[in-house]
This record gives sequence, structure tokens and C-alpha cells, in this order.
Amino acid sequence: MKYMIIAYESPEDFDARGNRGDGADRHGHYWARWKAYGEALSKAGVVLGMNGIQPRQTARTVRLRAGTRQVQEGPYADTRDQLGGYFIVDVPDEESALQWAASCPAAESGAVEVRPLLEKA
Repeated sequence: MKYMIIAYESPEDFDARGNRGDGADRHGHYWARWKAYGEALSKAGVVLGMNGIQPRQTARTVRLRAGTRQVQEGPYADTRDQLGGYFIVDVPDEESALQWAASCPAAESGAVEVRPLLEKA
């Protein structure tokens, strides 16, 4: 079964992506954890795709109303945590997907959402 593991990071963790006065140790620790998680998924042979995304300031939300495109600056949902990235995995069952989600670095201080992918008709 294919699932998307969606990582929502706390603002503090998201800021640790770059060295923004927190010191190089925090920046290095942040990326080391994500690299290890991606490598574990790859080594297990379950990952089909993965990618981080840019900060919420770069997001645009598009709606089409009465044939007119409306563009809102910012993400669709205004939440404290930020969507940081995703992983597409092919695992035997939902429990396996939940186990992988629990080992995602974002689970410690943010949240990790797990959703099954729609199967092609």
C-alpha cells in the first residue's frame, strides 16, 4: 500500500534548517536527523519519493471563483506548525506507515500526518 507521510515542523525546528543565530551545531543536528531518516527509508526499500519544501512565506494559495483566479500569499492553512516536506512510501499496511511516521524527526516537536494514496483506476 502506498502512503504519504507529511511532516509538519515546529517553527523552531523549521528555523534550524539554516544557521540563523542558533549556532552551527543546531543546524548540523537538524540536517543529520533528516538525512538519517531518509537513509533508513531508502535502506528499507520503502521510499518512492521524498522532498522538503520551502518556508511558508513562499507559499501561494490559488482559488478559482466565478472563472477568476484568486491568489493568496501564504499557505492554505494558517497554523503554528509548517509543512516541511513529504515522503511517499510503499509498505505492507497502515501500521507500517504509522511506524515510519513515528520515527520521523518532525514527530518529536511537530506532527506527522499519514494518508493512503488513491489507487489508480
